[in-house]
Amino acid sequence: MRIISGKYKGKRLAAPNKLPVRPTTDFAKEALFNILNNKIIFSEVSLLDLFSGTGNISFEFGSRGTETIVSVDQHYGCVKYINKISEELSFPIQTIKADVLKYLSTSKLKFDVIFADPPYDIGDKGFEEIIKKIFLNEWLNEDGFLIIEHSKHTDLSNSENFTEARRYGGSVFSFFEKK
Repeated sequence: MRIISGKYKGKRLAAPNKLPVRPTTDFAKEALFNILNNKIIFSEVSLLDLFSGTGNISFEFGSRGTETIVSVDQHYGCVKYINKISEELSFPIQTIKADVLKYLSTSKLKFDVIFADPPYDIGDKGFEEIIKKIFLNEWLNEDGFLIIEHSKHTDLSNSENFTEARRYGGSVFSFFEKK
């Protein structure tokens, strides 16, 4: 995995092989960040990275100047790796080791961008639960949006607050906004 742009553009990061993750491919990540470049100013937004895994998305935001980044994952090895890289590169990432669905039921923080990359086998009910909890518990700031990465075999277009989907290879990014 590599950081695509910003202060650490081109930096390669090697996550431990034993982590239970499926990192966003560089191809899909580059396409996503091309979209985001037209939607946000990275230094002015806050990010909540759910199911953060290797921290791939958090690191990209950090490299681009985002000052408020919260990464949530339930796997100790993932949190440990994110903390290690965050410290090495001086990224302002706060990690939380927690089950994402439980976390979304408890905290009352607000963010400009929420990125969620749950396991693809979470099922339609799992995806809907994430969307519902984020909007019902008002996790997004005004004009904020949610991005969910999922398999091309999953269709979230009928979900409440859905605005668009972009497909890159076997991955799809579905966007949701407050209406």
